[in-house]
Amino acid sequence: MEGFTRRKALKAGLALGAAPFAATPFLSYGQGESPIKVGMHDPLTGTYAAEGESEVRGAKLALAEINAKGGILGRKVELLIEDDNANAGLAAQKAHKLIEKDGCSMIMGAVSSATALSVNQVAAQKGVPYMVTGGHTDPVTGKECHWTTFRICTTTYMLANGLAGTLYQKFGGKWYFITPDYAYGHTLQAAYAKILQGLGGQVLGNSLSPLGTTDFSSYLIKAQSTNPQVLILLVDGQDLVNCMKQAVQFGLQKKMPIGGGLSELEVLNALPTEARIGWWTLEWYWNQPNTPHVKEWVDSYRKTYTDGSYPSARTWFGYAGLHALALGAAHAKSIEPTKLARGLEGLELPPEIKLQPNKVYFRKEDHQLMSSEFPGEINTNGKYPDLFKVASIVPGDKAALPASETGCKLDYPA
Repeated sequence: MEGFTRRKALKAGLALGAAPFAATPFLSYGQGESPIKVGMHDPLTGTYAAEGESEVRGAKLALAEINAKGGILGRKVELLIEDDNANAGLAAQKAHKLIEKDGCSMIMGAVSSATALSVNQVAAQKGVPYMVTGGHTDPVTGKECHWTTFRICTTTYMLANGLAGTLYQKFGGKWYFITPDYAYGHTLQAAYAKILQGLGGQVLGNSLSPLGTTDFSSYLIKAQSTNPQVLILLVDGQDLVNCMKQAVQFGLQKKMPIGGGLSELEVLNALPTEARIGWWTLEWYWNQPNTPHVKEWVDSYRKTYTDGSYPSARTWFGYAGLHALALGAAHAKSIEPTKLARGLEGLELPPEIKLQPNKVYFRKEDHQLMSSEFPGEINTNGKYPDLFKVASIVPGDKAALPASETGCKLDYPA
């Protein structure tokens, strides 16, 4: 984000966390009731640091609103934040700390799918509700689903399904992929390949790049040698910035269309002007002129964070994630884990929380949020934050696999 630094984010976040209590001195919580602690793990350093900071900002916006209205079940909410550096092992350690040492009743977070899968297992072992904000790989709410886990962001299949048909129809069906070599990339590429082949297209090749790759030249040369009709870049975060810079240096944008499964406002802003090209999918966008509450929420964000930035899909993930936990507890009238999980099943987010046009709800069968995809094209001549042209808003129910095909079998205790 423009003007976005960790120091500024933490400073703004601390101010935000204090604001509702200073502004409402007569707000009281239950006598003798201890606060409800929610643990959050996200990458505040490393390849996905900007995305992690955005999720934290969104969660802090929700925290202020929830506490200003009396907390969860009349108890103040505290948000404890840990840096997982997008590392699966570290994320598991931080989850154990948040649950066992800090006494968190529920946890949330993730940008990396690897960390989401890792903490998914910890939460299941401990019987603690876990709201995955930004780890997309299908198994989180598929073959590795648990009764404890719910997910805000869309699945990798939903990401692919939101854009694949458009790319095929516009440019043809011979595609080459550059894919991040971990869970997110593997399932996203598999989804794209399945949809492409179903349309009659062909995968010309697939280069796997380690997370944190800085030199993509060998992958780009190999892709160019296959003469694809579309170059599909599935890397994200700083990796996508690096890859796009080098693709433009090689002049590939003059030889083939470029697209990908996911881009984000943080990435679009970090790209140099000449590399702002191609077709992508966003999972939420700040400019929805005909959608209730979006403008007011964007204005609220900008009043809270005065560094010139705008909220991204990641901001919305953190915001909707914490609000969903609070809504689930209110619906269940309890934070007891199994009751809270049942309270979240089928829960529909209200307009002021969903901030998008279609029905947004947690599917009972797999705990996946049915939220929308925003496929479209980078606004090459745009200036921040007007960097994307949304072509359509695809309802989650239309983009997602049927629950019966995800492989999820929820494992509630007897």
